[in-house]
Amino acid sequence: MNASQAELNYILSPLAIRERSQQIFDLTLQGKTHFNFHEESMNSVVDFVTETIYKNYPDLNIPFHSRWGHFNVGGINRLKVLDEKLSTVNAEERARIKLDLVVVSVLLDAGAGEKWSYFEASSQQKFSRSEGLAVASLYMFLNGDFSHDPKNPWQVTAEGLKALSIEKLEKGFQVSTENPLIGVSGRLGLLKTLGETLSKNSAHFKNSRPGFIFDFMKSKGHVVEAVDLLRAVLDGLGPIWPGRTTLNDINLGDVWSHSLLGTKDDFKSLVPFHKLSQWMTYSLIGPIEEAGVKVQNVHKMTGLPEYRNGGLLLDKKLLSLKNPEHLKMAHKPDSDLIIEWRALTIVLLDKIGDLVRNKINKTEADFPLAKVLEGGTWWAGRIAAKELRADGTPPLKLDSDGTVF
Repeated sequence: MNASQAELNYILSPLAIRERSQQIFDLTLQGKTHFNFHEESMNSVVDFVTETIYKNYPDLNIPFHSRWGHFNVGGINRLKVLDEKLSTVNAEERARIKLDLVVVSVLLDAGAGEKWSYFEASSQQKFSRSEGLAVASLYMFLNGDFSHDPKNPWQVTAEGLKALSIEKLEKGFQVSTENPLIGVSGRLGLLKTLGETLSKNSAHFKNSRPGFIFDFMKSKGHVVEAVDLLRAVLDGLGPIWPGRTTLNDINLGDVWSHSLLGTKDDFKSLVPFHKLSQWMTYSLIGPIEEAGVKVQNVHKMTGLPEYRNGGLLLDKKLLSLKNPEHLKMAHKPDSDLIIEWRALTIVLLDKIGDLVRNKINKTEADFPLAKVLEGGTWWAGRIAAKELRADGTPPLKLDSDGTVF
């Protein structure tokens, strides 16, 4: 598919995520999608999210929704070891090391499935889903599994990723026939392609390390826009995504074509989400700011259309499927139904965010969606899933390749 530079810039922006998702929402109100919207349930959902926020953060001092909180699951400060080791390292290299860690950890954070968990020997505890994936990736990082240089294990390098084997990844994630992890080969492919991309893109990733995105952003000044950081992630990491839509031979990543908006070769049919890229951007902000570069206007980013936030909407009856039989089927990310679910999640997270802020008397700038997600909707989605299904699985079955959800 070919497009102008203006169209390319648009489809890689949060504005496009919101506007194309709004088109799907409008079609839903017209009865043309797989979903019904039940506005009468909105107040109860907002109350549930607000209660969850106060339960998790009574003082409303909420960090951005990011990968960092997952590393300390179970109340264990696993990052303390890293921080102590980095105490003698200068601030900028400390930021690069933390960014190396969080980039690979986010890329490994697609749905694990209900059967997988990670057993941590030191705590004698098991952790599943996002937290388990985070802990596993942290230990792999600390073990030097992503570095080619045994003398500098705590880094992620292009050569280290390209040399990573499926056996090493499965060992790091404790994968077995009794402990299966969804999409292992997809995760490995993503990391290997990241290695290739780091080798070829010295503009974003000097020295072939993802953490040097800090230097790229710092070159723009000591105050940068969150949307510019997102664009750097999209431009820098775009080539890693497998077999997706391209514009002018540029891989768009988490962008999908919906049949009600146009044919597959029509620019107007494209619905962008950039979920993992936004999740990564939220996760990059902390280390970048610790090293002296301010990231502002985070509220211009969108919510994350993944199964916890989207599951909340279905489990709390804000959305329903017209055909309940679809709950029994596994759906691929490029299906109209999943695109609709994710688009509706984007629109409704904005609406929920506005209403939550009204209840707690906060502005959008003070309390961006990154805080609404971290304090409320993501956890509320998990709670709602557990109340309805003992294994806490999402209400819709997903046929994932390990690179989307």
